[in-house]
Amino acid sequence: MAIRRSATKRHGLPTTVQLRLTPAPAQADALAAAVLLCNEAATLISRLAFQYRVFTVLELHRLAYYDARAQLAGLGAQAAVRAIARVAGAYANRRASKKRAHIFRPHGAVPYDARLMSFNRDARTVSLWTPTGRVTVPYTGRPKDLKTIEALPLGEADLICRRGEWLLQVALTLPKPPVREPVGGFLGVDQGVANLAVTSDGAVLPGPALPGPVGGNGHVRTLRKRRRRQRRRLQRKGTSAARRVLRRLSGREHRMMTDLNHQISKYVVREAERTDRGVALEDLQGIRGRVRAHRFQRRTLHNWAFAQQITFTRYKAARAGIAFVLVDPAYTSQACPECGHISRANRPARGRFVCKRCGLAGHADHIAARNIATRGAAGWAAINQPHATGLPSPRRDRESKPPASTGGS
Repeated sequence: MAIRRSATKRHGLPTTVQLRLTPAPAQADALAAAVLLCNEAATLISRLAFQYRVFTVLELHRLAYYDARAQLAGLGAQAAVRAIARVAGAYANRRASKKRAHIFRPHGAVPYDARLMSFNRDARTVSLWTPTGRVTVPYTGRPKDLKTIEALPLGEADLICRRGEWLLQVALTLPKPPVREPVGGFLGVDQGVANLAVTSDGAVLPGPALPGPVGGNGHVRTLRKRRRRQRRRLQRKGTSAARRVLRRLSGREHRMMTDLNHQISKYVVREAERTDRGVALEDLQGIRGRVRAHRFQRRTLHNWAFAQQITFTRYKAARAGIAFVLVDPAYTSQACPECGHISRANRPARGRFVCKRCGLAGHADHIAARNIATRGAAGWAAINQPHATGLPSPRRDRESKPPASTGGS
């Protein structure tokens, strides 16, 4: 059985807290100048890196540090260092596929580290570097986030200007609770396009179990189709008024899907915690390359946020101390959870399952979720079985996958 390390660190759980800054007009101008200058520096360094094919931080520092500071007045030493690190990170995983230099947006987020900012937690102010000197800006936020800021050590932060509002997204590391043994088994979750998520208990998400104005999966698909038609119509029109509407609507669908994935993952983790179970999901990495879909279905398939839902469920489970595993998705919707018979004929229709051997019938997504729960329990038992040599068993926060099958689902 293949085992992969969990994405969470052993000493804690990374998280991000968003603070809202309330600068005076002069301070806002200074922050805007800092954002423009840092992004201009990152673009300059990126062009040098691409021209000379230099992408590591150390070599890039030797190549571009002095040139950047000489060409851009007001660029501080630490701001130049952070710009070099941004460029190296931008090329870290895509340098082979890059056909041109990476360009940073003029108003994109700018990272700040401990040398560029300092917090006064009692006064709830933060001192931020700008080209004209430091500015001390008050900050506000949710009571829970403010309490977290006051109690935990702070990491780097991203300074963002979004629609005229200044935000500071601060990285933190939460204490990691021990993972509890899933004495009640596992709660399986099947992800799909017709139904965003279906649990092994039979809950269809989104649905009545979740709050909010979205009534169900059909409602989600209707909203996405309506907004796609609206974007297409405005893009075809091409007038200045149409472009203003597109800017106002930008990100609305992404925010809706992110909110839905947060609600789904929160419900799944709370249900698993309430029933002393773990959470099992399918490992859908690379699904876009494996699945053969009709061209009219590719847009829907490729725009579905499978990875985001897995990421949200993983970190929420880690915060709650819930066991979390990823299982092999092969044949989960074609296998009978009672007798184990696997056949394509078990799926006479997209949403219907009828076992040809024992006659078990039900919704195909619910059957798949039951198979995922069974595979999750088997994978967890394999990870945590005693070692024959007496060595400690593998860590319980790892993810497991059963051996790959010979075919697709």
